[in-house]
Amino acid sequence: MEVKAKLSYLRIGPRKVRLVADIVRGWSVQEAMDHLKYMPRAAARPLFKLISSAVSNADQRGSVDVDNLYVKTICVDQGPTLKRWRPRARGRADRILKRTSHITVVLDEK
Repeated sequence: MEVKAKLSYLRIGPRKVRLVADIVRGWSVQEAMDHLKYMPRAAARPLFKLISSAVSNADQRGSVDVDNLYVKTICVDQGPTLKRWRPRARGRADRILKRTSHITVVLDEK
């Protein structure tokens, strides 16, 4: 039985989140959460919370054994980009792109 959880508009760029998501894809939930807890990346904390949210969703269903769950897929998509301007010399301006991410986690039983 598959269980999903989504996180939208995370203010971290999708390339940075994919680095962390690629590591825990395919692992058991307990193993993934243990690694994410001590990983020194900014994207590790939101992924930890998202996986724990998916485990809570599975627990609410009742028909799923939480101990046998593993991370089936983690999909990181790009959200909308916030465009900002930085003043530069001689009246010019540079564009700053503040990227966002949408993350979808799917857990399944072994």
